[in-house]
Amino acid sequence: MRTLLIADLHLSSDTPEINQGFYRYLEHTAPGADALYILGDLFDAWIGDDLLDAETHPLSVVAQEVIKRLQKLSSEGTAVYLMHGNRDFLLGERFVNACQAMLLSDIEEVELQGVPVVLLHGDSLCTQDEAYMAFRQQSRNPEWQAQMLALPLEQRLELAKSLRMQSGEANANKAEAIMDVTQQEVVSLMERFGVATMIHGHTHRPDVHDLTVEDVPATRYVLGDWNAEYGWDIVVERSDHTAPRLRQFSYTELPDT
Repeated sequence: MRTLLIADLHLSSDTPEINQGFYRYLEHTAPGADALYILGDLFDAWIGDDLLDAETHPLSVVAQEVIKRLQKLSSEGTAVYLMHGNRDFLLGERFVNACQAMLLSDIEEVELQGVPVVLLHGDSLCTQDEAYMAFRQQSRNPEWQAQMLALPLEQRLELAKSLRMQSGEANANKAEAIMDVTQQEVVSLMERFGVATMIHGHTHRPDVHDLTVEDVPATRYVLGDWNAEYGWDIVVERSDHTAPRLRQFSYTELPDT
C-alpha cells in the first residue's frame, strides 16, 4: 500500500519532455497506488476551464491528454487529488470532474498510510514576499476570479503570459530568502494542525528539513519541480518504520512503485 505525491510540473505546450515524462509516470509508477496527490502547478498557467472548448489550442490539447490519463488512473482504483498552485488557481470543477479527481483546499490535513500530514502548495508559507502575498490574496478572491473568467479567452491567455513575465522579472530582483518559506509560518501551521509532518512544493528547492514543533521532532518535505530530464515525487508506504521518501528520477528509469 502506497501513496504518491507530486507538484510543480508546469505542463504546457512548450514542455514536451515533461509532458511525456508525466504520461509515462502515470503509466508506469502510479498504477496500483492508493492515491496520487498533485500539490499545485500541474499546469504552468490555467486561465479557465473553458479552455477545454478550444480543442485546437495547444494547451487544450495537453489538458485533454492529461484528463484522459488521470481519468484512466482513477477508474483503475487510484484516488486522484488536485490542489491549486500559484499558476493554476483557476482550475475548476469541470476539469477536476473530467479527471475523476477530487479538489483539495489550499491547506489540507490528511492521513497518508497512517501518518498524519498537512499538505499545501507552499506559496502561502512565503510570507516575506509581501508583493506576492498581496497578489495571492487578490487572485483567490471569488469576485476577482469571476471578473477574470468573464474576459474573452484570448485576452486571458495574453494576461497570463504578461503575468508570468512580470513574475519572472520581479523574482530576479528578490533576495533568495524572501522567496523561500518563512520558518515561523511553517511551525505555526504545524502547531495549528497538531502534526509532525508537512509536505509542499512551490519553492523548487527539494529537500527534507528536520525541525521541532511543540518540543516534538518534526519534518518538512519539499517536492522538486519537474524539468526536461527529471521528475520528483514523494512515496509514503504503509510500514511502521518507513518515513515518506523524496525521490528524483529520470523519465527513462522511472520507479516501479
